[in-house]
Amino acid sequence: MPIAAKIVDYIERASWIRAMFEVGAKLKAQVGAENVFDFSLGNPNLEPPAEFFEVARELIVNHQPGDHAYMPNGGFPAVRQTIAEHLRKQHGLPFDVDTILMTVGAAGAINITLKTILNPGDEVLVPAPLFMEYNFYIENHGGRMITAPTKADFSLDVEAMARAINEKTAAVIINNPNNPSGAVYSQAQIDALAEMLRQQSARIKRPIYLICDEPYRQIIFDGLQAPSLFKAYDNSILVTSFSKSLSLPGERIGYAAVHPQLADKAQVVAGMTLCNRILGFVNAPGLQQRIVARLLDCQADMGQYAKKRDLICQVLDAAGFDYTRPGGTFYVFPKSPIADDVAFVRAAQEEYILVVPGVGFMGPGHFRIAFCCSDETIERSAPAFKRLRQRF
Repeated sequence: MPIAAKIVDYIERASWIRAMFEVGAKLKAQVGAENVFDFSLGNPNLEPPAEFFEVARELIVNHQPGDHAYMPNGGFPAVRQTIAEHLRKQHGLPFDVDTILMTVGAAGAINITLKTILNPGDEVLVPAPLFMEYNFYIENHGGRMITAPTKADFSLDVEAMARAINEKTAAVIINNPNNPSGAVYSQAQIDALAEMLRQQSARIKRPIYLICDEPYRQIIFDGLQAPSLFKAYDNSILVTSFSKSLSLPGERIGYAAVHPQLADKAQVVAGMTLCNRILGFVNAPGLQQRIVARLLDCQADMGQYAKKRDLICQVLDAAGFDYTRPGGTFYVFPKSPIADDVAFVRAAQEEYILVVPGVGFMGPGHFRIAFCCSDETIERSAPAFKRLRQRF
């Protein structure tokens, strides 16, 4: 066999997104891109704010010697200090330069965290449905992903999560707001989760780290508020990126923030810093670090996603689909009208609708719509969704 058996298995398990690329390309070649309603990929369609280009231009023109040299593996100290001050104001906790690590996106932040804390065979608990890459990240570092169901509205089922914890549990990952469901976990849910984790940590006699993946924090609708993970739980690590807030997914820039009172904080931060290097990231992109440090209070036009959310909900309502209205992100996760969500997604392709089956997110019986596309695409898809629903 020319490649590792594990990677062959990974390719099969990650096949849905690849399949959407292939199907989408074929359909667009056959009937024209304007006639294909592509809701498959969560690729932000907003342009970065004007300030991004202004700051980037200024930094390039007014460059200083050493601006593009190696730096500490955790990132430029001045950038980390700026983010620490931003988080201190936001959460009222004493963040400092030693609690922040600049990373290659949120994915880089998750990987250095898991590499640092996991021993072979350790378990990481994730509520489902979930971002499908978590399983790969956990297995990258010798861990095993365990899932717990969420409630019917995709809110956290803290009791179900408690039942899944045992002596091997090293961490819990939550994604708030959640991909694929669009659920926004409330402060009350986070507080309940935190209390459960304190009790379970005492029971199993090891700290359970709570890792919160928050790249969609700025995409929240209807006056909902993103809760403070840090105020709820000391053994918490925030991982995030600027991919959505500044619409910069291709620039791969994010950070990890460690709670100032985290158990074994100095050792954890030292491990994460080392892992930034030995996983091959070395450091986050230097120019992007300096840019985002100037734009912490800036974001792309998030109001456009609220409009798109309302448009896709109107389309689903008119067609008669059953779904929970998303409180954030640019996803909605309707129920498939038949139990076999894979068969339903294939039927959708016959109407030139590209969506992803829920089984790919460990949410069988649903399908994910990524509405980060043009308003015209959403509006023009309405007859196709109606025809699709009528077939079942």
